[in-house]
Amino acid sequence: MEQLHRYNNHGQLLVELLVALAVSAILIPAIMTGFIASRQGVAQARQRLEATALAREAGDAVFIVRDAGWSNVATNGTYHPVIADATWTLVTGSAEVNGYTESLVISDVSRDATGNMVTTGGTVDPSTKKITVTISWGLPILSSVIETLYITRLTNLSWIQTTQADFDAGVKTDVITTNNNGGEITLGAGGKADWCEPNLSITALNLPKNGVANALSAVPGHVVAGTGENSSGISFANILVTDTDPPTSSISGTFDGYKTNGVFNDSNYAYIATDNHSKEMIILDLNQLNPVTKKYTEVGYFNAPDNNEGKSVYVSGNIGFLTVDNILYTINLSSKTGSRPQLASRTLAANGTKVVVNGTYAFVSIAGATQELQIVQFNAAGTTLTITGSADVNGQAAYDVSVNSTGTRAYLATGADSSKPEFFIINTSSKSGSRPTVGSYNANGMDPNAVAVVTSNKAILVGTGGEEYQVIDITNEANPVRCGGLQVNSGINGLASVLEGDGDAYTYIITGDSADELKIIEGGPGGKYVVSGTFESSILDATRSSVFNRFFANSLLPVNTDIQYQVSGADAVSGSCTGAAFTYVGPDGTGATKFSTGSAVPLSVGPGYKNPARCFRYKAFLSTSDQSAAPIVTDMTVNYSP
Repeated sequence: MEQLHRYNNHGQLLVELLVALAVSAILIPAIMTGFIASRQGVAQARQRLEATALAREAGDAVFIVRDAGWSNVATNGTYHPVIADATWTLVTGSAEVNGYTESLVISDVSRDATGNMVTTGGTVDPSTKKITVTISWGLPILSSVIETLYITRLTNLSWIQTTQADFDAGVKTDVITTNNNGGEITLGAGGKADWCEPNLSITALNLPKNGVANALSAVPGHVVAGTGENSSGISFANILVTDTDPPTSSISGTFDGYKTNGVFNDSNYAYIATDNHSKEMIILDLNQLNPVTKKYTEVGYFNAPDNNEGKSVYVSGNIGFLTVDNILYTINLSSKTGSRPQLASRTLAANGTKVVVNGTYAFVSIAGATQELQIVQFNAAGTTLTITGSADVNGQAAYDVSVNSTGTRAYLATGADSSKPEFFIINTSSKSGSRPTVGSYNANGMDPNAVAVVTSNKAILVGTGGEEYQVIDITNEANPVRCGGLQVNSGINGLASVLEGDGDAYTYIITGDSADELKIIEGGPGGKYVVSGTFESSILDATRSSVFNRFFANSLLPVNTDIQYQVSGADAVSGSCTGAAFTYVGPDGTGATKFSTGSAVPLSVGPGYKNPARCFRYKAFLSTSDQSAAPIVTDMTVNYSP
């Protein structure tokens, strides 16, 4: 039994040994595999850390290369960084670095219309690049580290044009440069005269008269003057003015009789508001002149129903407008001879001192009422008169009114006041209701008699006392300011302005002098006036290919004026921008559109217009629909990135 038991123990040991061997056969390979894998994992982790460091180093190298010049990173492709001359540079292709493959891919970035980056569609942004850095290795396991970053142009420069010298370097077509506020561009065809620098260099004319010269009206080539305010005898003179530089004036003929209170003329007829109670307005045919006496004879007249004096007269088409104290009359002038019939009448708030017409509205300055201006609408036949609007400027009695060519502004001259202005700008864009005052001006001791709105955002105010001829800059209507003037020391009783067909602009004044009463003053923006013009800037040479990002334009735009812009980028020719060919475009990248204000500069690679480019110019288009107003470019700034 004991021997049998021993045999059983031996069998059990054999079984256990076999089991142990089997377990070992399973566990030992697993343990060995885990050991090997553990060793490889440590190596892989080390390699990934090294690869990550290489990727970051490559990214840092890209920024250094970018900082040295955008052109170093502007070309798409595969590169690797190397150190040369103690700094980083990019070399084409990938490279092996300590067992790693290093590559750096530069590619374009596109943006949508709102500026967001997009992967499909959009427009390529020449100021942004996508950088993809890849570090890869094959042992012990094929792996890679990939980092993506975006770079943009670092330099942001500005090209500023704001002085007269800056603008003088450009090409001017029917525009001029001035230096009223540091340098600006405005409409004008050149010359030397400027409203803000008036002078009496043009030879004056002595008017024949028995009384005081007091009224004036002018059209190109003709000036008529009332010369008998307080005396009988010679009361009117017709003056011919030559279209020369400078102009000369000579008396064509005169008229005797009636005291003159107001005059109006066209090329063929003169109309005089008189003190005669049966002929408050008379008509002279300027083509009927006695060759011997050089005198005109009366051909027609209007007899107002009341027995008062005619004060102011104006003619529009075949309708005459006459104020007789506080009554406004319309007169049938389809014929100019004989007694002219009345068409209509309207009672005003008080005495109508001056009437002017624009379109289907008569503007009447008022003396003796709280309303210093009344606006009267009339029908095509002149048979109905309706007071539609008025203005209370809180000033003294109004003696004269001038209206711009579009009828959107009225300019009022009122009597002197130590505490109130004497010149007012009234918004008449609407002709109904109480019209607001836009701006006002203190004449500083002058008692105004007349006002005229002239070209280039200027108004002329004349009178007695103080500085008798004052030029007012009305570019900023809310704050009219004096920009020039004249002292004549004898008072100015009448004022008229004229813009000739060739753009010459003048004012005519009659003074209280005993001789040489009629004086001619040349003005305008540079002497001549135009309704549209262009300015092409000098050339910006960025010295290397650059992205032109935005332009910022500052301007002054009086009512009824406009400025638009186009831009142009071009390649240099033979290393210079001098011979570059510029194609101007608007916001859609074509020449069919224009910018109305500062904006982003369109991107394009041509043909013609290019951005990025080395060379840049801009073009400004100035225009006006009102001969009294002109737009002004004050400065331009172009933002660009080399």
